[in-house]
Amino acid sequence: MKKTIFVTGIKLTVVAAMFAGGTASFAAGDNRGISVAVDERVARVEQRVIGWRRDIHQHPELSGQEARTAALVAAHLKKLGMEVTTGIGGHGVVGLLKGEQPGKVVALRADMDALPIFEATGLPFASKVIAKHMGKDSPVMHGCGHDAHTAILMGVAEVMAGMKGQIRGSVKFIFQPAEEGFSQLPEKQGQLWGARAMIADGVMDKPKVDAIFGLHISSLIPSGVIGWRSGPTMAGADSVRIHVNGKQTHGAMPWEGVDPIVTSAQMINALQTVVSRQLNITTQPAVLSIGAINGGNRENIVPESVEMLGTLRTYDEKMRADAKQRIQLIAQSTAAANGAKAEVSFGPSEYSVTVNDAALTAAMVPVLGKVTRTVEIPLVTGSEDFSEFQKVAPGFFFMLGGKPKDRNVGPNHSPIFDFDEAALAIGVKSLTLLALDYLEER
Repeated sequence: MKKTIFVTGIKLTVVAAMFAGGTASFAAGDNRGISVAVDERVARVEQRVIGWRRDIHQHPELSGQEARTAALVAAHLKKLGMEVTTGIGGHGVVGLLKGEQPGKVVALRADMDALPIFEATGLPFASKVIAKHMGKDSPVMHGCGHDAHTAILMGVAEVMAGMKGQIRGSVKFIFQPAEEGFSQLPEKQGQLWGARAMIADGVMDKPKVDAIFGLHISSLIPSGVIGWRSGPTMAGADSVRIHVNGKQTHGAMPWEGVDPIVTSAQMINALQTVVSRQLNITTQPAVLSIGAINGGNRENIVPESVEMLGTLRTYDEKMRADAKQRIQLIAQSTAAANGAKAEVSFGPSEYSVTVNDAALTAAMVPVLGKVTRTVEIPLVTGSEDFSEFQKVAPGFFFMLGGKPKDRNVGPNHSPIFDFDEAALAIGVKSLTLLALDYLEER
């Protein structure tokens, strides 16, 4: 986040109307025996999943600090008899379940980290945790639902471990740290984090993963509904940092210096033309926003420098690269025209476009239709580093609706974010059936 993960630009009335037109899809030839067996096992584990979620929610850990959560996950997987590897890409945990019959390898992924947010939900298991974020004490909250993702995948692991004799192939359970980025400044330039760090440590190899699935809880989609999209689904995101260097002088004599504030104002206006005039947004949309500008400390001093922070969101990797070049050119040219200098950098927070493999999506949506109601959703302007796994193997990432019917909750990354816990069982069954179907049919 980084980034915010939610379906933006959709008013609840629009969402309701859109879902009213959706239809559940049930594939012909559904293996009812397997589905019933999964239902029974999910029912048996549901209360444990809810308990795990509440425990993790009450003890949130920031990105890169997920030691307690990782230990909880590892102990659970070991108890289930899996091959368990810890310390992958930081606090990452991987469990390998080998079926009784040879076959392909499918991976299921959940993220474990929380956010530097003060929780205001009033839940009996609300977080009161304080931790270091960027060197400062900060309240910590699971404001993006990663507690749900972790608990769901722990439930899937228990369900599938009990069906080992019916599994053809292997299942990798990937519990990922640091999806939200860094909670402290990286020790070195270019340091990897999250999915990239796990991939660098070989998580998609030995055995090689053939396909990967993941989900994200959403408090804007009604509970009991699954939202999906083929192709580009979630935006690529790049944090933008522009440092404008001028020449400090007295505010009464601006001609004796170079004003970085005026230069920055011109730069911000010019940057808006990247999306409005320079990118072909008839193919895919894009968003460029400057969210912070810092410079100066007194009304009668023209400062030496100004720093701007922003975010770029795109849905096409070529457009993303083009936009970054244009941002750099505009910043440097505008600065030069004013006698200043501009240094442009991107990151350390950056996320590739989440692209659902078209063939895999087409094959898996009917499977989700066996679980609950499904609907195709609009593009999501939030970002996800699940996208990094999709660069290594075909992947399918979907939204699990969790909006309660009886109370108002905030969107992801809100201090009042919450969801209907009945969605947890739907998540467990969804990932279980996706994995079983993929291994059986392909």
